[in-house]
Amino acid sequence: MLSQTAEYALRAVLYVAQHGNDRLVQVTEMAGALRIPRNYLSKTVHALVREGVLLSTRGKSGGFRLAVPADRLYVVQVVAPFGSLGEERHCLLGRPQCRDRTACAAHTKWKLVAERVAEFFRETTIAELLENAAVHA
Repeated sequence: MLSQTAEYALRAVLYVAQHGNDRLVQVTEMAGALRIPRNYLSKTVHALVREGVLLSTRGKSGGFRLAVPADRLYVVQVVAPFGSLGEERHCLLGRPQCRDRTACAAHTKWKLVAERVAEFFRETTIAELLENAAVHA
């Protein structure tokens, strides 16, 4: 559902939110902890800086921190810059025209699922994901 880059972005933001409360988090640390190629992750987190999700400080002791508090940072803000979240659904059965009026056999159920997924991205904060991770750890 998410592109590889969007997944890496979400994992990086969760890591920064969890470990960057009182310090800057460096790309090398994140890459090692998350097992993501450093150069790829570096490009991804810099894109998040351009989107206003992260703040960066340059230099030897530089790194990244959240630009927005985790309880006001929604998952959609993190992953949307890296691809579609299904706002434009494609027919599961491959039909070129699949809408409410010209629906395929899967359309109605798939539309409901896709709407719930989009709702999850729009309404779930990074803080909520961290809280759920702590509960299930």
